[in-house]
Amino acid sequence: MTTVVEIGTLNDRDTAIRGGRPKVAGTGLTVSRIAGWYEMGMSPEGIAPEYPHLSLAQVHAALAYYHANRDSIDADLAQEEAAAAEWECRLARNPNGA
Repeated sequence: MTTVVEIGTLNDRDTAIRGGRPKVAGTGLTVSRIAGWYEMGMSPEGIAPEYPHLSLAQVHAALAYYHANRDSIDADLAQEEAAAAEWECRLARNPNGA
């Protein structure tokens, strides 16, 4: 007998992990991380091998969540990019961390 997986169980949120951002259930991997790979042109089949602990179904579920909630996930991606750019500027100004 085949095990049936309810699609809604593949993504979740936990306030103790990644600030409560939507993530792949049972992992710390956020939907926005998978969406970022997707937006860079990677296919779900290309993303899944980057995270061997994920199934292709989990990647597709994260992308389905992304497409259904694109505005909020895109805002999250933009926030992450801005934070990364800020850190790069800080490191450029003070490469030794002093």
